[in-house]
Amino acid sequence: MRRLRRGAIAALLLLPLLPPPGLSARGPRGVLLWGAPGSPAAAEVTEPSRLVGGSSGGEVRRKQLDTRVRREPPGDPPAHLAQVSFVIPAFNSNFTLDLELNHHLLSSQYVERHFSREGTPQHSTGAGDHCYYHGKLRGNPRSFAALSTCRGLHGVFSDGDSTYLVEPQELAGPRGLAQGPLPHLVYRTPLLPAPLGCREPGCLFAARSVPPSRPRLRRKRQVRRGHPTVHSETKYVELIVINDHQLFEQMRQSVVLTSNFAKSVVNLADVIYKEQLNTRIVLVAMETWADGDKIQVQDDLLETLARLMVYRQEGLPEPSDATHLFSGRTFQSSSSGAAYVGGICSLNRGGGVNEYGNMGAMAVTLAQTLGQNLGMMWNRHRSAAGDCRCPDVWLGCIMEDTGFYLPRKFSRCSIDEYTQFLQEGGGSCLFNKPLKLLDPPECGNGFVEAGEECDCGSVQECGRAGGNCCKKCTLTHDAMCSDGLCCRRCKYEPRGVSCREAVNECDIAETCTGDSSQCPPNLHKLDGYACDREQGRCYGGRCRTRDRQCQALWGRAAADRFCYEKLNVEGTERGNCGRKGSGWVQCNKQDVLCGFLLCVNISGAPRLGDLGGDISSVTFYHQGKELDCRGGHVQLADGSDLSYVEDGTACGPNMLCLGHRCLPASAFNFSTCPGSGERRVCSHHGVCSNEGKCICQPDWTGKDCSVHNPLPTSPPTGETERYKGPSGTNIIIGSIAGAVLVAAIVLGGTGWGFKPPAVGTEGDTSFDLSLRFLSWHRQKHPPRKVRRGLSDTLPTPGATVATRVAPSRVFQVPLCSGAQSGMAMSSCRGGRAWGTPGHLLRLRPCARLLCECSFCHRATALLWTGRGTSLFLTDLN
Repeated sequence: MRRLRRGAIAALLLLPLLPPPGLSARGPRGVLLWGAPGSPAAAEVTEPSRLVGGSSGGEVRRKQLDTRVRREPPGDPPAHLAQVSFVIPAFNSNFTLDLELNHHLLSSQYVERHFSREGTPQHSTGAGDHCYYHGKLRGNPRSFAALSTCRGLHGVFSDGDSTYLVEPQELAGPRGLAQGPLPHLVYRTPLLPAPLGCREPGCLFAARSVPPSRPRLRRKRQVRRGHPTVHSETKYVELIVINDHQLFEQMRQSVVLTSNFAKSVVNLADVIYKEQLNTRIVLVAMETWADGDKIQVQDDLLETLARLMVYRQEGLPEPSDATHLFSGRTFQSSSSGAAYVGGICSLNRGGGVNEYGNMGAMAVTLAQTLGQNLGMMWNRHRSAAGDCRCPDVWLGCIMEDTGFYLPRKFSRCSIDEYTQFLQEGGGSCLFNKPLKLLDPPECGNGFVEAGEECDCGSVQECGRAGGNCCKKCTLTHDAMCSDGLCCRRCKYEPRGVSCREAVNECDIAETCTGDSSQCPPNLHKLDGYACDREQGRCYGGRCRTRDRQCQALWGRAAADRFCYEKLNVEGTERGNCGRKGSGWVQCNKQDVLCGFLLCVNISGAPRLGDLGGDISSVTFYHQGKELDCRGGHVQLADGSDLSYVEDGTACGPNMLCLGHRCLPASAFNFSTCPGSGERRVCSHHGVCSNEGKCICQPDWTGKDCSVHNPLPTSPPTGETERYKGPSGTNIIIGSIAGAVLVAAIVLGGTGWGFKPPAVGTEGDTSFDLSLRFLSWHRQKHPPRKVRRGLSDTLPTPGATVATRVAPSRVFQVPLCSGAQSGMAMSSCRGGRAWGTPGHLLRLRPCARLLCECSFCHRATALLWTGRGTSLFLTDLN
């Protein structure tokens, strides 16, 4: 979180024509006015136009700005154009904005809820009027734009040098919709402070009137950059926004305006996170307190935040990664918001409070408070030198008070802190991609929908990745995939290839399944696992020990156990088990290792947070040696106390700390996994995850990791093509009854992997099919013949048989009576295989090396059965 200087709140980017700091003759440092006293507001009135395709192939300007398209039935919420362009004449320039609907803004389960004046909750589900866009100025890669089109154009755009804010001069049409030419106001310079609660045009972007405060420097600690996969994989923050009653009052007591304003704030913050952190902010729910506040919102930000977290647990049914309050009040505090550091994914700490301001100011405040949730922080005592120094003196950085205007960039150290937070096991909930917005299927929105084989996103996104594998939402020749951590050169990575490394010894490395382009969900070991050479315990994805905590806080090791035994029973400032009123709590003898954190030879300032008071230092002589016992009371800005041993830290054999008490591990109600028992976890062939599921070693599979399923040692055909093996569940079909036949369709030497059949017209030509039998497994009655056009000889491992198959015909492979064998296939040349469980396998011609079968997914397999002596797809479940 960054403490905003109120007089500087106005714009998002630097204005290049302004003098550098210290050279301005008007006003104190950090206070910026539009121009000379008495000059008019630096805003222009303009009429934007929408660009549409003309009959001659060019573009034509239209004054109609509405982006809605007709929906059937007519009563449904309006849909908006996926791509749209506008021209905004202003400041002697014509700004051409190319925009795309932000499909990541709202999840498919999105819910809006408000309370009427009678206190009755009113619910609406689905996207509603989704009119929120991201984009750029045409031909300007340094630019960005975040606008809504629900009622004219509202939002922010930048040409890389200056920031422009645009909004309608007044609402038009019977319901406030833009029905014709609509004058807009465009602002380029920071705004003069406006009174709180103003209701005239410009209020949505007006800065609040607050005396300026002295700017402070915030410095960042330098941390080691993590594995590139942590940053390169897209993360998703599933957010709930609550609008308090005062924000509802600020927005003309309109639920619609309040909701639209809040969505615009999130839409702009999403641009910042998308560009720099490869992280998307997705709204899963919004609640507006139109009838009055549901909690007491007061000037004490931390008290308000604590009440918000209680309300979240008791009053919000929707799951989320974080819940943030948008308040319409100005807090009597040096901070514009508050949030728990590292609280993301936690039900009682994943949240923040954000005070009222213009749309740009609130978006940056949200970026700051969410940044705190993601592990970003600062220390006032750090110098401004080195890598942590903010490079932009004018704008400053989001988590630091070094600039004069609202920033839009994170410093390198803030990004490093986020990366380290992920490395240490934080943010595991960020790696699950939410379901897309419930709107009509559309090629180019980045989501694979019905009738699509792939979707690499917009033209620009496809140009960066996936464009060689995906053209117009159809896989290119030979392609199996176009995106994902398990997609390489348009092919699935083989089963067992690492796609997300373990970031610490309490994390679990994820590996590709061989039949999907996506890396499995990010999981960590179940709480209670031993770590750090049996000295610590995993808790929340991190190894908790007193040594590690002392190293992180002070850079020193933990003090000797004797220090804890002597000091924490005192119940004084230098040794205790927490506060009680104005005093200190004595530790019981069995709880001393869970009390005040004591370290060796610490001095100076802590690496994190702020030191309250002095460092206590006591020296004992014990067993012929001198013991140094030191501690200090350290707090973060969110009120978190780092001075005590963390919950989950080992305090004895099979004992863990919780709330300054040392409790047996059984008191934590840790889950168990299948195949686990006394000194046995997942049949000794896997680890138990935080979801209570076994994650098996590469050569094992099954719910309890009891089925041996060795990885292939060499590709089945050719030496240049990598083997794409099916998942373990696909080929372990011996439990079905009967013998198992594993076969591969090998013409062309392609790899494993299948996709659903594309919609389209099939060709009329026949094609050749060749089967190469790899091996027989546990075969009681091997087939003696394969008839009807196939070889009449008994197939043996390595043998190849061939036939010519007409298009759209059922391909039957009869077997001798009583035979029941399993089969898995790779791919076919000139045709595709497809079908559904319980139906005949059909082969149709196609232009690519691809076989598409539902059996390729983990829960299904292809079986030969004795029923009708035909090839069937059968569900393993």
